[in-house]
Amino acid sequence: MSVVVQKSDETDSGGNPRPGEITLAHGGVLFLDELPEFERHVLEVLREPLESGRITISRAARQVDFPARFQLVAAMNPCPCGYLGDAGPGAGRCRCTPDQVTRYRGRLSGPLLDRIDLHVFVPRLAPAALASAAPPDSESSAVVRQRVCAARGRQHARAGKINALLGPKELDRDTVLDEPSRQLLLTAMNRLGLSARAFHRVLKVARTIADLAGADALAAAHVAEALRYRPVDQGS
Repeated sequence: MSVVVQKSDETDSGGNPRPGEITLAHGGVLFLDELPEFERHVLEVLREPLESGRITISRAARQVDFPARFQLVAAMNPCPCGYLGDAGPGAGRCRCTPDQVTRYRGRLSGPLLDRIDLHVFVPRLAPAALASAAPPDSESSAVVRQRVCAARGRQHARAGKINALLGPKELDRDTVLDEPSRQLLLTAMNRLGLSARAFHRVLKVARTIADLAGADALAAAHVAEALRYRPVDQGS
């Protein structure tokens, strides 16, 4: 479902705050298509609820806290025309200048990108792939759902909550790193310039990857996969 972000600080005729779209998405999914096309100040409103699961609306009449813990899913093109990096039918069609690409991606602030755990490039499918049946070795949604439910069950059994909700002390307890994993993470922190927030988010993603694999302990492979989901720089 595509959700249009309206003002998150809507008020009624009496000046009292009302819940906006991000509160209406509480407990569900907020999908934003063409993410850079939203006004920057609207996107920046997402930073608080992505961190705390709540949003505070202040008006002259009163101040109200609304619940806003949602799963954010966003999509965007690699450039204004959408053909940058296309190896398929659109190969060579991009005419965007580096400055245009930088301005386009620069509509998303570093602090907002830092709160998005998984950055995935999805290449265009070839026409033949679109027209063909699913590969025989592909997993069905039912199979994936079973694995996700099993992973969530492991998390609740271990901590009484999902990994995304772990506090700092709980995260330290549940993400003990062996020496190869620790060195890998420290090296990535230095080379990629990851923030403290990104450090903890990488650990949560790595712990989730391990849970999906049915592993009790974190391994370097889990940390490496989690790091691959981080952008190389805040403009990518």
